[in-house]
Amino acid sequence: MERRGLLKAALLACLLVVCSGRVSMVKDRPSDTIYNSTLARTLVEYASAIYTADLTQLFTWTCDRCGDLIKGFDMMEIIVDVENCLEAYVGFASDINAVIVVFRGTQENSIQNWIADLLWKQLDLDYPGMPEAMVHRGFYSAYHNTTLRDGVVSGIQKTRKLHGDVPIMITGHSMGAAMASFCALDLVVNYGLDGVKLMTFGQPRIGNEAFASYFKRYLPHAIRVTNAHDIVPHLPPYFTLFPQKTYHHFPREVWVHNVGLGSLVYTVEQICDDSGEDPACSRSVSGNSIQDHITYLGVSMHAEAWSSCRIVMEYTELQYKMDLYGNVVLSKQPDLHSVQ
Repeated sequence: MERRGLLKAALLACLLVVCSGRVSMVKDRPSDTIYNSTLARTLVEYASAIYTADLTQLFTWTCDRCGDLIKGFDMMEIIVDVENCLEAYVGFASDINAVIVVFRGTQENSIQNWIADLLWKQLDLDYPGMPEAMVHRGFYSAYHNTTLRDGVVSGIQKTRKLHGDVPIMITGHSMGAAMASFCALDLVVNYGLDGVKLMTFGQPRIGNEAFASYFKRYLPHAIRVTNAHDIVPHLPPYFTLFPQKTYHHFPREVWVHNVGLGSLVYTVEQICDDSGEDPACSRSVSGNSIQDHITYLGVSMHAEAWSSCRIVMEYTELQYKMDLYGNVVLSKQPDLHSVQ
């Protein structure tokens, strides 16, 4: 028994040495300071909260997911595009002194169907003003051609008017991560805003290598957190034989996964290289898990309601405006109290 205990202790020590060695290797890189593990755990809770079905609970920040590290968040606006089943919210986090912008992931009847659809998405849109940069029209349009863009920008402007030119932290999970990325780039390139930060969770590929190169130039400290064997970061597929004609992730990935044997397991948050497609990170394993997609850093990213896109809220208690298509903006601004 004593020898077995010594053996387990030795194995654990070796694991710690290996893992600490991997961490120290990435710490030697000049870009290591761009990833903050504590911030990641905070932002993933914001990304989880948007899956709350009841908008009244979300707007008043009384939902079950609205506590822990994100307690005390000051919601400014919730934007719901009912026509396209999309949602985002904007507010202020006093503990990190930043505007928080969050986009919701897919709310379709079946996440399996949405993932299957990713296999066939084509690069079919030239990104404006960026020669040779191509993206998928659906991902691009979900942010740029819906009510989300104007609503999010308005929410950021209102929040900064109250709190000054504080940093803007943008996040999202799954499809919400794709929209968050287009939003961050839009704010930098088209609105010229400073202090824009991006961290996403379980993000699919959204453009080609040329687009990834532009993205890196404008948002050099962007982070994409991937989890173990999550299938979504592997989609749409990356074809190594046709690098100029295929989707390509922008950097930088942080791959969260377990190493070890049996009961001796250690979780590693591995900072990947700046290529966007580090073969030593999530690409080193098969992307075959939906379960790894709906749990990030121990936080559930599963929607409370996976059925049809619908609005659940107490209309008499909230200030809101609604357009002719049923799209809704909930806001703390006093001018938003009537149906338009």
